Amino acid sequence: MANIKQIATDMGVSVATVSNALTGKGRVSMDMVERIRKRADELGYRPSLVGRALRGGRTGILGLVMPDLTNPLFPRIAQHLSLVADSRHLGILIADSRGNSDEQSQAIDRLVDRGVDGLLIVPQKGTSPGPQRVPTVIINTASDPDNTVSADHVGGGNLIATHIAGLGHRSVVIFGGDPVSEVQRDRIDGMLAGLKNAEEIQVLWGNEGEGLGGLIPAIHKGATAVMTTSDLLALTVHSHLARAGLSVPGDVSLTGFDDLPLATAMHPMLTTVAQNVAQIAERAIDQLSRKISGEPMPDTRVTVPMQLVARHSTANQKQITNLEVSQ
Repeated sequence: MANIKQIATDMGVSVATVSNALTGKGRVSMDMVERIRKRADELGYRPSLVGRALRGGRTGILGLVMPDLTNPLFPRIAQHLSLVADSRHLGILIADSRGNSDEQSQAIDRLVDRGVDGLLIVPQKGTSPGPQRVPTVIINTASDPDNTVSADHVGGGNLIATHIAGLGHRSVVIFGGDPVSEVQRDRIDGMLAGLKNAEEIQVLWGNEGEGLGGLIPAIHKGATAVMTTSDLLALTVHSHLARAGLSVPGDVSLTGFDDLPLATAMHPMLTTVAQNVAQIAERAIDQLSRKISGEPMPDTRVTVPMQLVARHSTANQKQITNLEVSQ
């Protein structure tokens, strides 16, 4: 099996340069990092985690705490973080806090007790994990003061609301799952900014009970678009509309958030916004690696732009009105 010295000889660089490139430490250009990692993969290099721990007191293992792995967004994030970590010859231990704040605290303690070098935490909605015993990166949203890296949830909300406004919709329902969620509140803040010229906006909360119960009356009173804070909520709303005999987008336009695989499985396919999960993962691992190495960190938080994905669940309001008149 190849070692660092052999890679350094092949690349014509120092052993320290190879070590820094493989661990994300030091000042090595991205071009050189990619070349060294590619050569390491070609030679079948695998770092000895035991040796690393003995030499530097580090295990090469990161801890990842996820809020709820039954939500399809979070396994996608975990997969991309794992891919980035693997490219840097780091391992990841994953803990699922199962939608419970107490379990989140216990999961953090278990990972730290197992000797992880650092933590990546996607926190439970409405919680702040606080300072930890090891370097930590929080992946949440810009309104969280402890956030390190996040998608631009406010910007994503603005993007999709601007799309709805551009289609002529002036009476809109915004549908969220839980007001405790900082992510959902940020998304709604963005939507409200993008709908600044709307005539009527109603915000409903809760994917069952009072929130969902207010949806059909709002449409009967003139709402022509429903904007949700997640694709999963959009699926719930779509089913509710269908049971009430309302079609999408014939009677009402519908939008989601996150661009999950279900967005293209729905009929019609769902208009939504996509997170750049790959970039979020890269930036999060990079930030954590630098913290672990003790490098000086700028007092700035990383916000990754989102992208509008317009599909067939939204339509021009004038076209819908003309269709209703002709009928």
